[in-house]
Amino acid sequence: MPNNDFDIDDLKSVWQNQKVEDAYQQSDIEAMLNTKSRNYVKYLLWISLLEFFIFITLLIYSLVSKDDHVNFREILSRLHLQNQNEILHTMDKIYLVIKILSLSLTGIFVYLFYKSYRRISVEDNLKQFILRIISFKRKVNAFIIINVILLVVYIVSFSIYLSIVMGEQSVQLSETTKLGFIIGIIVALLLSILLIILYYKIFYGILLKRLSKNLEQLRLIETEKENQ
Repeated sequence: MPNNDFDIDDLKSVWQNQKVEDAYQQSDIEAMLNTKSRNYVKYLLWISLLEFFIFITLLIYSLVSKDDHVNFREILSRLHLQNQNEILHTMDKIYLVIKILSLSLTGIFVYLFYKSYRRISVEDNLKQFILRIISFKRKVNAFIIINVILLVVYIVSFSIYLSIVMGEQSVQLSETTKLGFIIGIIVALLLSILLIILYYKIFYGILLKRLSKNLEQLRLIETEKENQ
């Protein structure tokens, strides 16, 4: 027989007053954020390692390439410079020095990234974990800045060398040629910086942004722990 004492309003009241446990405990969220952060660090390590091997490949290619410097010869001809083979040989040396320097710095940072990755462990206490993530982010930002600086040094070195050669050969450029030369250097410099920043923005920026988001959430958890 149906129960005449059944009251839907009472049932609603009991249901609403029930204690609903959180789907995830704070410790679960913390562990999940730690694991995700460590994975982001691992992905950044892989990208830097890939860059290192690409730089090695480009360096080897530049050493064995039979490139006849067609584009450079055209520039030197427009500047009315003599002894072009000697100039190109010196420019190759500058290029090689910059490449070796870039390769060496990339290798150093790959090693630093690897050490940071090994130290960042999900078993660390939260405060230590946060500090190590911050340290890793600083290394990545330093790596990006140094690559931009090397690019600027690379272009400026060529420009200074050509200016010195023009002075030694007493080359007098017309105002139009001189202006075109200066504008070409500035455009090449700005375009190169823009491209390298765009590259790091895509491949490093996305992961760093996610890592920063995780870091902020971990900081909130740490603050809540300290206030308990």
